[in-house]
Order: sequence, then C-alpha cells, then structure tokens
Amino acid sequence: MPNQRESDMSDFNDFNNPQVAGLPKHLRQFIVEQHYEKYTPIDQAVWRYVMRQNYSYLKDVAYYPYIKGLQRAGLSIEYIPDLQTMNDNLGKIGWGAVTVDGFIPPAAFMEYQAYRVLVIAADIRQINHIEYTPAPDIIHESAGHAPIIADTDYNNYLSYFGSIGAKAMFSSKDFELYEAIRNLSILKEAVDVSEQELAKAEKHLEQIAEDMGDPSEMALLGRLHWWTVEYGLIGNLENPKIYGAGLLSSIGESSSCMRADVRKLWYNKYTVNYPYDITKTQPQLFVTETFQNLIDVLEQFADTMAFRRGGSESIVKAIECKNAATAVYSSGLQVTGIFTDMGLDRNDELTFIKTTGPSALAADGKQLDGHGKFYHKDGFSSPVGRLKNSDTALENFDLVQLREIGVVAGQPAELTFESGIQVTGTVKEIIRHQNLTILIVFEDCRVKESNGNILFQPEWGTYDMAVGERIVSVFNGAADKDAYEELTHISDKQTHKVSYDEKTQKLHQIYKSVREIREKQERFGLLSDLFNTLKSEHRHDWLSALEILEILHHTGVNPELEKEVRIYLELKSIREADHKKLINDGLHIIANPVTQLITEEEEN
Repeated sequence: MPNQRESDMSDFNDFNNPQVAGLPKHLRQFIVEQHYEKYTPIDQAVWRYVMRQNYSYLKDVAYYPYIKGLQRAGLSIEYIPDLQTMNDNLGKIGWGAVTVDGFIPPAAFMEYQAYRVLVIAADIRQINHIEYTPAPDIIHESAGHAPIIADTDYNNYLSYFGSIGAKAMFSSKDFELYEAIRNLSILKEAVDVSEQELAKAEKHLEQIAEDMGDPSEMALLGRLHWWTVEYGLIGNLENPKIYGAGLLSSIGESSSCMRADVRKLWYNKYTVNYPYDITKTQPQLFVTETFQNLIDVLEQFADTMAFRRGGSESIVKAIECKNAATAVYSSGLQVTGIFTDMGLDRNDELTFIKTTGPSALAADGKQLDGHGKFYHKDGFSSPVGRLKNSDTALENFDLVQLREIGVVAGQPAELTFESGIQVTGTVKEIIRHQNLTILIVFEDCRVKESNGNILFQPEWGTYDMAVGERIVSVFNGAADKDAYEELTHISDKQTHKVSYDEKTQKLHQIYKSVREIREKQERFGLLSDLFNTLKSEHRHDWLSALEILEILHHTGVNPELEKEVRIYLELKSIREADHKKLINDGLHIIANPVTQLITEEEEN
C-alpha cells in the first residue's frame, strides 16, 4: 500500500509548466497545494494594500519596471496570484513556480532556483504584519521575486546561484539554526501566541546564532544570497535602485532603506563577511553596478568551495556536516554517504576516506548498478592515492596495464599504495567508466595500513575498492539524489492554520461586501451600514475603513459619509501609533490613485 508521500507524488501537479514538470522527486516532497479558496477577504485586501503601496513608491526606486514585471509574471495588484496563472506566464520566460509551507532548507531552496522554479510560501502575512514579516509569504515570494524574473541577466544569475548553492556544504549547526528560524517565523505569524513563548523562541535563536562557530559554505553563501537576491541594490552609491525581493515586498523597508543612515557599500567578495538578522531592518546594503558583477563575485567564492577544491579540507567539511555528502575521486567515481573518518599522510594528503551507514556509488550522477545504499548499508571505505613505485595514477591503467600488475578478474592480486595501505584479495570485477578504471571488486580481501591497523577483513564480505589518485570534489547531498531516495531534512513544525471565530468571520463579510461594491460600482447605499458596523464592532480594524473611504472619494456618492470616515481614520492615526503610517500611506494612495499611475506607465 503506498505511503502518504508516494501518494502525494502520484498526484503531483506540474501546471503544464516544463520547469515544474522537470523537478526531481526529492524536491517535489516540499510542494503543497495553494488552496486558493482559503484566502480570506482580509487576505485579499492585505495583498491589494501592499501592492498599491509598493507600486506607488517602487515606480521611482525599483530597478525593473514594476508593473510590466508583474504582468509578465502573471500577477495583478488587485488579487493574490493564482499558481496556474503564474506558471502560464512564467513558462514563457523559462521559469515556473510552486507553493511550499514556509521556510524550506536552504539547499533545497537553492536547488529549486537551479531548476528555474520559484518557491512561493502559500500563506500570506497577517494584517498586523502588513509592512514586514520575517516569515516567507506569498507577497514576498511572488511580488518580490517574480517581477524581476523577466530580466534575463538577473534570472541567469538566480539560476546559476542555485546550482552553486545546491552543492554547498553545511555544518550540523546549520540545521539547528534553520529549525530555530523556521520556528520563530511560524510563531510570529501565528494567532494568539503568548509573549512568553515568542520571547523563548527568540532567545533560543539568539543562543544558536551565537554558538555557530566558523560559518559553513552554506552560511556564507546565504549571506551573498541575502545581500543580492533579497536585499540587493543596483546602480551607484548615491542613487541606487532596488532589485532585492526582501525590499521589493516590504512597504516599510523599501522606503526606509534609502535613508542616509542606512550605509550603501559596493558589493564585492568581501560582502561575505557581513552576517544578517532576518528579524531586524538592515544597517547597511550593498550596491552592484551590474548583474554580471554578481556572477563574478559568486565565481570568486565558488573557487573556495569544497566542490571545486576537493582534498582533505573538503572531507573535513563533509565530516562536520553529519549528513549525506558526496566525494568525487579523480577517476570520476562518486561516493555518497555520511563521512565519519579519513586518513592523512605527513603532508596532510588523503590516504583513505570512510562513510558510516547507507552509502552509494555513482558516476556522472547516475548510481552504479548494484551499488545503492541498501547494498552498502553499513558504510564504505577505500584508499585514495597512487600505487607505490608507479608514475601513473591507477585510474589511468587500461586492462592490459592492469594485467601487468596482476589485476585480472578471477585472479589473486596485491596492491600497495604510496601511503602504505595494502589491499590483498581475489579480483572479482573491474568496473570502468569513460575509459577510466573506477572500481575494483575483491573477494577474500584484507586491507591494512602500514602500521598494521586493519581497515577490512575477509569475513566482512566483498570489498569494493574505489580507484582514484585524489578526491577532486566534495559536495552536499547525494550524487544520484533520486536513486538514493534522498529525503532532504523536512521540519516537523508546520505553519499554523487559523480557525476564525464568528466575529472575525463577520469582519470577513464586511471586506467581501466592500470589494463587491468597489468592483461592481453598485449598492453604494450599503457603505453607511458597513461603516457603522465597523465602528461599533470592529474598532481595531483600519483597512476596511480605508477601502470604504476610497470608494466614497472616487465616486462622490455620499460627501457627508466620506467626511465622517476620513475624520475617523485621521483620529485613529493619531491615537494608534502602530497604524499611523499605514493609515496615512493609505490616504495618500486614495489621493493619488495607483490605477491612474499604471495607465500612464502603460501609455509610455
């Protein structure tokens, strides 16, 4: 009987989008349904408010023509985007989109980018976090990332960053930090969470962040991602334009970030030295002259990463990771598993590597037949290096040369490496790939170091000896992720699903009625009753009153009610400090309609 995950895979909706259809199984596991019908009338009003504010301001400071970018991505200012419509439009520029449940692990997020698929949090921020939320939400992901995706130079950078980031090595502490960040973001967007619980989560995150030690490759790449994809500026230091999604989707910080007290620095390889805090506004931002510069800086950093450097320092990173990683021999053989040990000679060069638990062997990203994680269920170990007194790396020996040193299927053989490791046994099989020897399989085999330490004994079974002079690359995750059935770490903490009480449901109905009046331009007489109900039963609300004022101002149907609503909102902005800016910004939009601005841009 299929389990839930297998069932979900069979029901996978690719939206008829080639990029989404091409996602491998290990990425599909994060996808959730959008459930568009669950967005409330307040949710729709929050989207509309933020988008109108964004456009009013961003038309002057955003790098990419905002409204044209929205249209190309299948987004509108009026309604929360539907995933099918987004995929229909993004597909035309070679991208796709899926919805997920809040934060997903950074490696998975990066890999989605490599596949040119936008990851969009299905939920939308609460009205009390309308200016900014530390949690990923549909406003940030779609209204922030999607409009600029149409820029070819930028989306090439985004996908290339994903391909680099997917290989980045973690430390075990990165997983703790991810869980703490996810937990805090969920609590901040949840309803009726106590201040004590929130403070406890914030303290826990703070403690983990302070105890991270040296940042891992993924942590450092995360900084580059944050200062470009999320909070990047482009142009010059005096008058830069916004392209980062975190700024494009924050009606508060997109404005405040341009103040002189927020330092503007050139983006370069040293930017990686600046950590960030997702719960606070940024004290500095980084400006790039071109998107090509982003790729140049990424290349410089990638040259320091384990997947390009290999060697003992990269195996150390794999051991620290404590999760599945892959080491690549110079022969092309890929060893996937949880690395737990290695041998070093006097020059700190590798002499052997060892994994513990389910391991697998592959070449060119495809698992070798019979060498999956169930066969190598207890781990894998093998020498690294040249044979003693040999000028040629063993992987370069052809079958004739192998015969000359006694390596023939069915015959006993003895190999001694420069490190002193000795392999003695009967050759069962020689596996070659692209004219290189990558694996020699032995039976009745003993492997020992020069000091007599036993690495393998005959009674342990068949010995698969990897062939390769060096470890040329080490990267995060499995070589053949689908064959390895890699279940990337998925949090057991799910975002909170809200149940609405009767009073809130009545407020939803008011929002719904106001929208219908605005869109249909009829039944204006209802506005007085709706406003009176707001005043008497929902005095905490401000957004619906703004929407009522908008209708009255632009139709002129009831000047006396318009004056009453305006005075009500102006007094509210004075008495309620938290709502002052929101209300005043809303009043500004009413006086300077966004629809008029959009029409002017389209005409130009």
